[in-house]
Amino acid sequence: MFPTHLSRIDEISLVNIRRPHVVILGAGASRAAIPNGDANGVKVPVMADLIEILNLGSLLQGTALPNAGRSFEEIYSQISESPCLSHIQYELEARVYEYFCRLELPKNATIYDYLVLCLRDKDAIFSFNWDPLLLQAYSRNRNFGSRPRLYFLHGNVLLGSCCDGTLMGIKGQRCGKCGRQIEPTKLLYPVQEKDYGLTPLLENQWQELTEHLGEALLLTIFGYSAPKTDVKALQLIGDGWKSRKSQSLKEVEIIDIRPESEVIHSWNPLIYSDHYAVTSDFFDSSLAKHPRRTCEVHIAQVLDCQTAEGNPVPQMDNLASLQDWFAELLRAESDQRSRKHTD
Repeated sequence: MFPTHLSRIDEISLVNIRRPHVVILGAGASRAAIPNGDANGVKVPVMADLIEILNLGSLLQGTALPNAGRSFEEIYSQISESPCLSHIQYELEARVYEYFCRLELPKNATIYDYLVLCLRDKDAIFSFNWDPLLLQAYSRNRNFGSRPRLYFLHGNVLLGSCCDGTLMGIKGQRCGKCGRQIEPTKLLYPVQEKDYGLTPLLENQWQELTEHLGEALLLTIFGYSAPKTDVKALQLIGDGWKSRKSQSLKEVEIIDIRPESEVIHSWNPLIYSDHYAVTSDFFDSSLAKHPRRTCEVHIAQVLDCQTAEGNPVPQMDNLASLQDWFAELLRAESDQRSRKHTD
């Protein structure tokens, strides 16, 4: 018979679930990571204020298109359909790329550092964001345990492709397969024509999302508002999440600053029964309450009816101190690997 209580020490030593925890990131996550701006005070935009923050208003005035109340993606789509506005389209693409390339994580610990450290190599993060912040956090935490796999569903300013677009790597570096320089990926696509099979690289990222969602026990959606303009993305996410017949063990968690009723309405197609949680704060999420053990705790609670004491990660600004805090969890994972090798 299982104990009815899962202590903090028991949670740390519990490393036995290989099904993934999948995290989907939208622009709200990047803004939460640097709410006061990046290392140089540069603010990360979301779609609702991208035109304002990038000072694109004067450029768009030259199109004679109605812009009031419309999203940047809708405006860009209409511009891309007009050959006479191709010069404005190219200028928009260049300004967006240049702005996002400038963004740099501050030296202090950010939510993206927490996110990378709170997941293991069985888990995966899928980002809709163009900014380089997640990759920067991933790089500077590379020596602290296994890290989740990263995928970019709309491209990224740090990434490029090679070998007929089938391989992804850091732009400007040499491809390990063919030796050619890795070329930047396209960021902007007309929303009416979004085809996630348009390039081999993009198609691969979305196939990975579908497969991971099918296998996942837990799905956290962080700062992604399910925009109505991206119908194809929402359909693919829903199909992947429901691709397994049994939904009884799967749970959706949403980190979003919108009212809870609005959030639930946006993501209702993904929710099975009462298997969901909504919070506006990353530190109230399962990731922060049960770092690197979210799936283990979930199974203990759902199947074994255990209550969990939790092992909440402390909020701190010093990145080195945060990395040190994870040492106990990493030792337990190392011990588990050693036991497997000796069995």
